[in-house]
Order: sequence, then C-alpha cells, then structure tokens
Amino acid sequence: MSTRSRRRGGRPDVLALLAIVAAGFFAGAAVYITFVEHPARTEAGTAAALAQFAPSYRRATRMQASLAVAGCAAALGAWLGGAGLAFLLGGLLLGAVVPFTLVVIYPVNERLLDPALAPDSFEAVELLARWGWLHTVRSVLGTLAFLIEVIAFRA
Repeated sequence: MSTRSRRRGGRPDVLALLAIVAAGFFAGAAVYITFVEHPARTEAGTAAALAQFAPSYRRATRMQASLAVAGCAAALGAWLGGAGLAFLLGGLLLGAVVPFTLVVIYPVNERLLDPALAPDSFEAVELLARWGWLHTVRSVLGTLAFLIEVIAFRA
C-alpha cells in the first residue's frame, strides 16, 4: 500500500477502501447482469424476459444507483484527501454510470416497462438486445473504476 493511500498513523484511507468496495460491488453486479442474468432472461423468450425485467430492474436500480453514487463520492473524497489522481479517475468513471443510465438507458427501460409493449413484437426483441449492449457500458465503466482504484491503492 502506498503512502498516498494511507492516512496519518499508517491507517488505510477509509474513503479509498469504501470507494474500492463500492466500485467492486457495482462492477460485480453489473457484470453478472450483463453476462448471466440478461442473457438468461432473453433465452427464456421475449414474454418471459419482459415479465422478469420489471422486478429485476426495480431491485437492481436501488442497489446499483446507491453503489455508484457512494463509490463516486468516496473516491472523490479519497482524491481530495490525497489518494491520488487514480481515485479521481475511478470516481468519475463510476459516477459517469449515473448520467449514462438516466440519459441513454432510461428511455429503453421505460419502453421495456410499458404494458402496451407487445411481447411478441420485433420492437420488444430489439429493445431487449439494445438494453443488453447498453448495460455492457455500465459493466465496463464499473470494472475500470474498480481496477484503477485497486491498482492505485496497492501501488
């Protein structure tokens, strides 16, 4: 652990550790959703995927939004406390998930949650595929934030 990642007295920087833990949990959840849950839901068929999407989305939103905001805030706090530019970068990458989700993914979410969307429509299939690709961006951002912070903490 570098001296930049320590507070006075040799104690690890709590904010840096919180940033790493939040980014790690966020990345893990995002990667699981991208590579396991979403492909499984689409393999079950469009109607089943749409039925499963609503409860999954509701639960995942609360958890992932909290982790992204907390991880970003902790990383920025660690950077301000002297943990180094890597924590600024990690925090900004993790924080970027929030506006990306609100601006780019949210319209797709809303359409997928619309009861008027026909489960047997081409639009439903396309929306599910688009959502999967867009969620991959969240996985990449979260994973990069986590790796950057871990490497910086250990350097």
